[in-house]
Parts: sequence; C-alpha cells; structure tokens
Amino acid sequence: MSGPPVARRLALGLAAALVLVGCSEGAPRTAPERSASTATASAPPTPTTPTTPSPAPSASTAADPALAGLTFAQVVGQVFMTGTEASTADEATLDAIRDHHVGNVMLRGRSGAGVAQTARVARRLQAEVDADSTGSVRLLVSTDQEGGLVQVLRGPGFSDIPSALTQGTWSATTLQRRATTWGRQLRAAGVDLNLAPVLDTVPNPRFAPRNAPIGAFDRQYGFTPAEVSRKGLAFLAGMERAGVIGSVKHFPGLGRVTANTDTTGDVHDTQTHADDPYLQPFEDAIAAGARTVMMSTAIYDRIDPREPAAFSRPIITGLLRDDLGFTGVVISDDLSAAAQVSDRPPGQRAVDFLRAGGDLVLAVDPAQMRTMTEAVAAQAGKDPAFRARVYESAGRVVALKRAPSPAG
Repeated sequence: MSGPPVARRLALGLAAALVLVGCSEGAPRTAPERSASTATASAPPTPTTPTTPSPAPSASTAADPALAGLTFAQVVGQVFMTGTEASTADEATLDAIRDHHVGNVMLRGRSGAGVAQTARVARRLQAEVDADSTGSVRLLVSTDQEGGLVQVLRGPGFSDIPSALTQGTWSATTLQRRATTWGRQLRAAGVDLNLAPVLDTVPNPRFAPRNAPIGAFDRQYGFTPAEVSRKGLAFLAGMERAGVIGSVKHFPGLGRVTANTDTTGDVHDTQTHADDPYLQPFEDAIAAGARTVMMSTAIYDRIDPREPAAFSRPIITGLLRDDLGFTGVVISDDLSAAAQVSDRPPGQRAVDFLRAGGDLVLAVDPAQMRTMTEAVAAQAGKDPAFRARVYESAGRVVALKRAPSPAG
C-alpha cells in the first residue's frame, strides 16, 4: 500500500478521531461461539478436479507477480479461510489445506490452553504449507479476540480482556496500549489476524438488550458513531502496533438489527442507508489504513433489499469500495453455518460472495471446503469475468500476507 506505514496512519487516524466525542453491564449471558470474525502460474493452471475445466491465464493474472508459481487450484485456495478448534489442529482442517489448497485458517470455539499450546497448533497448521498444498504461501491464522464474551483464546499468557463496552470507558491512549499487549500475545501464539474490532453502533443503552448480535453481548464501544470510531480505532491501532492485522466489522453495521444472523434467517436492517452517519466508524477506519473489513450477512433494505450484504455488489463494490474507497481485503462473516445464508447451497455462497466483490471466504466448517472450492473453480472455468475476480482477490490476500509487519 502506498503512503505512510499502517501503524503510523492508524495513529494519525486515531488522533483525528480524538477530536470527536470519547456503558452498562447486564446479567451473565452465554456468548455465541463466533461473531461472526501469489499473477499467472508458471505452468498452465490446473483444475481442482479432473472434471473441472482449466481456465486459461488472463492478462490480469500475468500482471500480478504475487501469484507467480501458483496453480489455479492454489489460487482458488487462497480466497478461502476455514476453521479448526483453537486447542488442536483438526484433521479435517489439515486435509482442507493438503487436498483443497485452503490458504487460511481461523482458530474458533473457546480455548483455555494458553499461548504456548496455541502456538503449537499454529505451527502444526503451518507445517502443512508446501509446494503442493498452498504453493508454499504461508497460512493467515486468525481468531476472534474481541474481549468479554467473545474471546476465543484464554489461559496462561493471555490476558482476560474485558468487553468492548468496558474498553470504551477507558481513554483512547490506555486502550491502544492494552490492545498492543493483547496483540503481542496473539503474535506469540502464531496468530496474525484478529477479527476485531467491532465497529457496529448500537443506538442507545435501552436498545442494547434487543440488539441480539452486538448489544446483547456488550460488543459495542459506545452508543454513538463518534465513540465507536474513537475507541475502535484505538483498539485497531494497538493490534497493528503489535504486528497483528485487525479486521473491522460488520460492514455496513449490525447495531440496529434485533436478530442474530448466526442463528436466525431473514435478518433485515430497515434503517441503514448509503449516507448513514452510522457508517462513520468504518469510513474513519478506512481513512486510517485498515487493511481488512468483514461483511455482515444481514439484508439492508435501504441499500440492497434483495441480497445479504456479503452477496451484494451494490454494498461491497459500490458502497465499500467505490464510495468509501476501501482497497484492502474484504472478508465474509461465516458462510458455512450461519442461518442467514442457509437458503443457498454452500458452493453458491462462495461464488456469490466473490462475484459481489469479496476476497476471503470465511467458512469455519472444513467439511465444506471441497464443495466450495470446486464451485469456485467450476464457475471460473466458464466465466472469464469471474475468473478475473478470483485472481484479483487471491492477489489481495497474498499481498496482505507478504506485507511488512507494521509493528513498532
């Protein structure tokens, strides 16, 4: 990326956010499991299976040196992130890396194993990286380490991170400093992508208990876009200072819905529009240098009433990229188990997300990797425009992995 280093731009963005404005505890609740958080091959691209036609290289692939040396199947694998239990490397996940070239893994669930054991899991995953699996491109290892009820990794070496609502009561300087500590713990554990911070704005404390995905679990930094922006950027800057990539979520916002897309289908936001002030935290994060954005799967009636945001070209390509100017990696929320996306087959979910402009398909169930990767390969084999989209997304993902660490 051009311009000043990411950590510096985040610090500048945080300073700007401080010009803006700078919480409540409910009864104990059970948290949801997740929040949901290399151009042409040197030889002709090979299909994922013998029955999948091989797409010919295009000018766009030849122009991207990040993908040089990868087979087409390995290019497809780079646009996927599957899951494994945080305390162990599941055999199904290892198979997904070996057999389907999946290039990224999320540590999911809940683990009290601590930093040392988590690092062993990360090393076991990375041990599957070779010329045959991912074209020797290392894995991006992620997790959900927001704090409060959404903290995947605990145990020796990991801090007990309070909820975002509590974090929001601290000064931005304090929050950034503590987030840097939390980020260094993740780095020591082999994690280089944290699917946080949450930049969804819940309108007020009274509505929070009814806001099933965010407010009900105290995942918000405050109750105004200014508060959320200021404290969310502080968390993001701390992560980046520690050398951990942060992912702002859930674009374009889940703070005003009443149902959780993980457990409920047909979830609609009836208020958010393209010029909504609740988009400000995302806009500020993009201006400050955020490198990844996670998409919501809710339907936004005033922007695109036909498709969930993760499948919506007007939202991903139109609003996020064209209007807000985001050029980094767009990640989906989980597309394997969420009730909101269960109305279409798994392979179609992956194709629809990429076609809309997304880059990294998060599907925490490794059993779906064969179906999803084959669907993407098959579509790319018959649709040159879609094939170009896959190469574009894979290039963004690999460039993110190879970017110098912003740690300072």
